[in-house]
Amino acid sequence: MTMGGRLIVLTGPSGVGKDTVLRELFALDPALEYCVSYTTRPPRPGEIEGVSYWFVDEATFRAMIERDEFFEWSTVYGELKGRTYASVDKAVASGKATVIKIDVQGATKVRERIGDVGIYIYLLPPSMEALQQRLVERATEDPTSLHARQELAVAELALKDTYDHQVVNDDANRAAREIDRIVNAARAEGGAPS
Repeated sequence: MTMGGRLIVLTGPSGVGKDTVLRELFALDPALEYCVSYTTRPPRPGEIEGVSYWFVDEATFRAMIERDEFFEWSTVYGELKGRTYASVDKAVASGKATVIKIDVQGATKVRERIGDVGIYIYLLPPSMEALQQRLVERATEDPTSLHARQELAVAELALKDTYDHQVVNDDANRAAREIDRIVNAARAEGGAPS
């Protein structure tokens, strides 16, 4: 029961809970693959090399850009993030549905590259107030970075209607079940986005 290497592109503003929802989703559907991205930001507590991200310094990342190794990359909050052709190709070649957790800039680049081959899901907060509270409670940013994330979230939320599906993260398990239904509906339709 595969989607022939289809990409499930999950995005949403910083602090919306993408990682938490993905943990729930992979518990529901262990057959899904995950495409790990590269980042120049330092690891946060609990993040694991090669699982959460591939953590590299800026010089290494820029050398990879020069060698044209990236399927997509962008600068997010002053840090570089991206996925290599090799990681995307490996995921697609597996024949399994593969999840890409990505910022809104990156999701736009993926859509430009692969178009409607992907299934695009926008994860929404229950409210702007809830998103602001999550960002503050996460306590992973200094005040300047926190403000930048809050400002960018407003602009990113304006793009939500350009996605195939919108899922509200009012409860991580419920949101994961909704995403799982979207994936299974696409499987039942032979991989076509619903």
